Parts: sequence; C-alpha cells; structure tokens
Amino acid sequence: MITSDYLINYLLSERGETTEISNDEYSQKRLLRSLFNIRMPKEVSEEFLQIQDEYLQKENRRKGITDIANLQPVQNDIYLWQGDITSLKCGAIVNAANSQMLGCFQPCHGCIDNAIHTFAGIQLRRDCNEIMQKQGYNEPTGQAKITPAYNLPCKYVIHTVGPIVQRYLTEKDCELLKSCYLSCLKIAEENGVKSIAFCCISTGVFGFPQREAAKIAVDTVKKYKVATGSKMKVIFNVFKDEDLQIYQELMPKINS
Repeated sequence: MITSDYLINYLLSERGETTEISNDEYSQKRLLRSLFNIRMPKEVSEEFLQIQDEYLQKENRRKGITDIANLQPVQNDIYLWQGDITSLKCGAIVNAANSQMLGCFQPCHGCIDNAIHTFAGIQLRRDCNEIMQKQGYNEPTGQAKITPAYNLPCKYVIHTVGPIVQRYLTEKDCELLKSCYLSCLKIAEENGVKSIAFCCISTGVFGFPQREAAKIAVDTVKKYKVATGSKMKVIFNVFKDEDLQIYQELMPKINS
C-alpha cells in the first residue's frame, strides 16, 4: 500500500527512526495507527495532510458510514444505535476525553478517545493542544470543548471529561456526569448542531456503573429538551450488548 508506506515513513522520519514495513495490510494499519497515536502535536507538511486525509476518508468509507437520516427514533428526536461512533454521519459525536484533552497516546488502545483521534487525523490533536495551551490548565470534569471532526463523517467532535469513580459511586460523581451531558448539549446548540451522538461517558475505565450512567444520560437529555424546547436530535450510541439492553429498558420504543 503506497499511501500507507508514505505515511509510515514520514512519521518514522520525524522520530529519526526506520523500520522494515510489512507487506501484510493488517500489520501496516496497526503500525500506522500506532504512529498516529504516539505523535505529539506539531507542524506537518501539506503533502502529508493531503495524503493522510485521502487515506482516512477511504478507510472510513470502507468501515461503512451510518447516516442519522436512515435511523428511526425510539422516542421523539431520541435515537438508540449500537455500533462504532466514528462511523456516524451526524452533527457531532461526543468523545470521552481525559483531562489533558490530547487523545490517547497508547498505541492501538481500544478506547473511544483513541479511535476518534485516529480516524479524524492528526489535525484533531493539534486543535485540542491549541485549546489547552490557551486555557492554561487541564480540562475540568463535566465541561466540554468543540472541534472540527476533520476526516470523520460527522461535522464536529465535542470533548468532555467524565468523572472517575473511586471505589463507590457518590452524589458528586452523578452531578459531574450530568454536567457532562448538559455541557455537550449547550455547546452543540451554541454551534448550530442539529444532531448529537453520545457515547456511554465514564462507563469504561473510569468506572461509572453502566445502569446508573444510562439513567443519568436519558434523564438529563429528556429534561433538557423539555426545559429548552430543543429540537436537536440525540443519539445514544452503545457498543456493548449490555448497554444496549439497559437503554432499551430505559427508553421503550414509541407505540411498542
């Protein structure tokens, strides 16, 4: 794959390294993703960006793109969809970020932060770094920032830092998670976003119990829509079967 060869060699040369590139497509993709993941935010050539963008857009099409226009709501303007959030074509997707807001630096890690930064492109880390440099301190839990989505099929990525649950769930944890959802909804509205997809914030390595998190998510979104009259479409995106079942129980289909 000439395109991935170019990208790999460019990123290796930045690091003053060389390696034999395997002819195996899977191995090449793993190596390239790893190099994306560990790259610090810095300048890059326009040629690299053009080739990277062509490569990532092709990869995103290959994975398959799901358009919100083809989904059916389970309740008024509220959707439930199981799949890879990086393949959703909608106004904005929500990234469960860490407080540094720079994405996941662990090569090929399975977290959503890693996937979003990988398939958006290296521009996303650059933008997040600029935001953090201007801010001058780590992102507080429960707030949100918005960036372009670059090579993802959505228009924006909204980054929020969820609470980390220590040993047992507290009222503060619940309030902070609620704040994540509210902050994302508000910043989406401010930027004219017509549809937003939420991942299951804080339920992975951050340790928030799944059912309690889902209850907060659904309750917060519904109350926000009633209080503000918002017509924004909201997708609850799940990956695990267990989360799908929880949300189905919390949001039975209309007329079901």
